[in-house]
Amino acid sequence: MDGGTAPGGPPAPRRAFIGSFTSAGGHGVTAAAVDGATGALTPTGATDAVADPSFLALGPGAAVLYAVSESDEGAVAAFDVTGPAPRLIGAPEPVRGAGPTHLAYTAGHVVAAHYGSGGVSAQPVRPDGAPGPVTGLLRHRGSGPDPDRQAAPHAHQVRPSPDGRWLLTVDLGTDSVRVCALDGTTGALTVHGETPLRPGSGPRHLAFHPAGGHVYVLAELTPTLTVCRWDGRTGALEPVAEVPVRPAGAAGPGYPSGLAVSPDGRFVWAAVRGDDTVAVLQLDGDGERPRLVAAVPSGGRWPRDLVADPRGRRLYVANERSGDVTWFDVDPVTGVPSRAGAVAAPAASCVVLA
Repeated sequence: MDGGTAPGGPPAPRRAFIGSFTSAGGHGVTAAAVDGATGALTPTGATDAVADPSFLALGPGAAVLYAVSESDEGAVAAFDVTGPAPRLIGAPEPVRGAGPTHLAYTAGHVVAAHYGSGGVSAQPVRPDGAPGPVTGLLRHRGSGPDPDRQAAPHAHQVRPSPDGRWLLTVDLGTDSVRVCALDGTTGALTVHGETPLRPGSGPRHLAFHPAGGHVYVLAELTPTLTVCRWDGRTGALEPVAEVPVRPAGAAGPGYPSGLAVSPDGRFVWAAVRGDDTVAVLQLDGDGERPRLVAAVPSGGRWPRDLVADPRGRRLYVANERSGDVTWFDVDPVTGVPSRAGAVAAPAASCVVLA
């Protein structure tokens, strides 16, 4: 049984939270217990108090959970998750942007990426955990060569650097990653630099190598993974390689979505919609040369998000169109996941472990 702490390793997750699209029949935010021995999820309660909470992020101590409301108005909400069902704290706070798709907690603030209007906001967190009004707002500029998807900026993710000094914002519309700074006192946001990626690639999400020297950027429009060197001291991001996340000869279109790096820095996993697979990429010793080694079924249709547990022993995949969260056991030698079980989760869009 592995429900406690492995020697020299982090504790296994005990809770999970699932975001979903209420406009497509989802339950909103669902809390679930995690079985330490099997990884199985058992829902304990849900709330639809906020419309379309498509992405979630935990605050310090995992007592408060933040959610975007992916609507035309756009808002961030906070939930008390100390009980069996999430409980809304205060009222959702507008983000001053449309269609927020991602958020994170950093330096006493919640930061959110606005896909619809192409920008990033910062909101201070009040003592009760609820977000306050926007104090920092960046509006992206630019476009890309795809007239249907890149006529304007579409910020898809905002992610703090491991040391919390920088924010990296991924924009599908402008084919770039911006490195930004957040003033923890005033909540102001400033752009430090912008790194262009291949035109038309449509970057969606990124993840850091645990050693901190590399960033992996997953592209939605051209199913590839771009490896970048990262200098956390200067905030410099430098693309150095690009590899496919679909096997040669894969039929039909594929649209990558979620991304995770194993805690030991040996593997990268990417969810690919259309193919409905989880791509497994093996990393070399310095993390700079990924190699696609397998693509396994995601356990459902349209995998929108995936997350690895803190030990890298399990993966959880939110399959939006089949309405489930599937969990996998990960082979510690090959990194290849094998399906272990699933739980119904209509219109699932995100999974967070605590």
